[in-house]
Amino acid sequence: MKKLLAILLPLFLLTGFQAAAEEEELLEPSKAFALSVEVIDAQTVQATWNIAEGYYLYRGKLLFESATDGITLGEPELPAGKVKNDEFFGEVETYRGSVTATIPLQRDAGAGNTLILKTTSQGCADIGVCYPPQRQNHELDLPAADAMAALSEMSGDFGFGAEDEVLDPEQAFRFDSEVIDGNTLLARWTIAPAHYLYKDKLTFELLDNDGVSLGQITLPQGEEKDDEFFGRIEVYHDLVEAQIALQRENLQPTTATLKVGYQGCAEVGICYPPQKKSVALELPAGQPGNGAEVTQTSTPAAATDAPLSEQDQLAAALAGGDTAWTILLFFIAGLLLAFTPCVFPMIPILSSIIVGQGDSMTTRRAFTLSVVYVLAMALTYTVAGVIAGLFGANLQAAFQNPWILGSFAAVFVALSFSMFGFYELQLPSALQGKLTEVSNKQQGGTLTGVAIMGLLSALIVGPCVAPPLMGALIYIGQTGDPYLGGAALFALSMGMGAPLVAIGTAGGKYLPRAGGWMDAVKAVFGVLLLAVAIWMLERILPASIILLLWALLLIISAVYMGAIDAIRDGASGWRKLWKGIGLVLLLQGGLMLVGLAAGNTDPLQPLKGIGFGGAATQQQHLSFKTIKTVEDLEREVATASTQGKTVMLDFYADWCISCKEFEKYTFSDPQVIAALDNTVVLQADVTANDEADQALLKKFKLIGPPGIIFYNSQGEELVSYRMVGFVPADEFTAHINRAFGN
Repeated sequence: MKKLLAILLPLFLLTGFQAAAEEEELLEPSKAFALSVEVIDAQTVQATWNIAEGYYLYRGKLLFESATDGITLGEPELPAGKVKNDEFFGEVETYRGSVTATIPLQRDAGAGNTLILKTTSQGCADIGVCYPPQRQNHELDLPAADAMAALSEMSGDFGFGAEDEVLDPEQAFRFDSEVIDGNTLLARWTIAPAHYLYKDKLTFELLDNDGVSLGQITLPQGEEKDDEFFGRIEVYHDLVEAQIALQRENLQPTTATLKVGYQGCAEVGICYPPQKKSVALELPAGQPGNGAEVTQTSTPAAATDAPLSEQDQLAAALAGGDTAWTILLFFIAGLLLAFTPCVFPMIPILSSIIVGQGDSMTTRRAFTLSVVYVLAMALTYTVAGVIAGLFGANLQAAFQNPWILGSFAAVFVALSFSMFGFYELQLPSALQGKLTEVSNKQQGGTLTGVAIMGLLSALIVGPCVAPPLMGALIYIGQTGDPYLGGAALFALSMGMGAPLVAIGTAGGKYLPRAGGWMDAVKAVFGVLLLAVAIWMLERILPASIILLLWALLLIISAVYMGAIDAIRDGASGWRKLWKGIGLVLLLQGGLMLVGLAAGNTDPLQPLKGIGFGGAATQQQHLSFKTIKTVEDLEREVATASTQGKTVMLDFYADWCISCKEFEKYTFSDPQVIAALDNTVVLQADVTANDEADQALLKKFKLIGPPGIIFYNSQGEELVSYRMVGFVPADEFTAHINRAFGN
């Protein structure tokens, strides 16, 4: 049925597009796709199509058949085509300009010297009209002697005796392969005496593969030879082995087909036509990654010098490393993440909970509250991560809704006002009485509330994607093993939470007792909670409003610190220090208001770019082109490829803190901008997290931003150079130069 549709569809389209054809005259098929066939030697023929401008041929529709008994065709050699999303056949390879197919022949004894070659081809015009399949017969006169007879005659001329039978290619170059492990293959040729293989004619291709591709291919050094056919080249005698590394995205046992190409000669001056062999492979479970470099091979499928990305290295550690050491590695990675902007805001949240307990807080209770908070956060991260790895659903992204963020910010504002003493947050007295017994058992009645706050903090406060997190998610997604991956996520989360436990416990030990000092400490943490609320609102409010809120927070805090009050005679040194700090905050808040009036939005550099005339100069920044869908991306990559340009795709979201760091510190750096001078820079804003956003993220197996993808000038993704998590400008520039070979 599919074949029938493939034949009839172009006929219907020709009828439907008749009006278009009248406006732009279509060429006859023989002129649009002019075919010529020639005999190369006794065992090889070539078919060449000269394709008119504005037309293209489908690679998959080029078929060849012998209508002569005793003569069979080998697998034709065709160059790789240009991938095209065709409206009729989906994603296909096509040719433009011209294409030549080299077809090997196998001739039985007495088969005769005439070949009837049947060819089938199909192509289209760019205006949207497709031709029906074109079938042609070609009668070709082959050299008088068949291939083996010719070799026999030549061998006699070069002194072979009657007992020296000319070998078939399979005997001259005996090929076999071996699966070493899930990531390594071995291809071996045993070469007969007085024969040799050309090194630069060895090619490798992986077919029928599911998430497996070629990585590093290592060949030994060949012997130099002055060849009468190809000049000075490298050849192999006796035996040659190629070690082939595999890049695994699918880590499960699977099957694939290895297709190798090779060509060799006999020392007497007889050369065999190019040979092709395909072998089925049963691959065991593998590890993520690939070889770092493809060396000494002509295969077009080979990768370039590409080290494993950090997230792939961590996924590989999970897949093949020592479990205890791997868990420790993720714990250490969590410790490092604890001091990033994604986790740092949790410090005032936990500290405010402890400070809010007042003078009843002890070191033991502070430790208990801190551990409960961190455990709840860690368990939430773990569950959310396992869900993301197994199902590709980013639970944290779902909580970046403006209503949720606004509500959570409002909670922090309410908590901060209670710290200032405007009111006390208490349950109704009737409910308090019923919960007194349970509260006493919970050593303060706050464990459940602290656990809930830890859960929400994990989902709402810190939705950042970092290499360790992605490494665990890659492992879970590829192996379907939530246990080791979940253990790694839990260790990562506990590493992030360890400093929180230390800070919370220390706070419980060193907090002052009841009195004026305690009121001042509560006020400080009240300000910190307001700062966290503003920090969260940055994800949903315009930058100008956020700058105004920061300015108001600093100015009002300065007023409460007595920045504008006179210092009385005999005031203590602490009072003077307090006033001095208030004056600094007041000045910074005033500068923010000036910067806001001048059009700036950066709270840390409110006057940046402001000249004496009061106008802000335009800051240099990468000029991104926004895309939304997978189709948008493929179109832009194809366009860039035709222009010989590389491509960088950046995933961004308003709620992604690391994305904001990239925007502010990396994408505005002159070195980064210069390194991407010949690169099309695309940006996918996945703030909405809708179906189109999720489809685009799923294409690259990303859970969320930040994520940066690179393509070379041929439109091929440089998988090993994917980047997850924030990177400073200097490191990013070096990464770009390595990826694009600058």
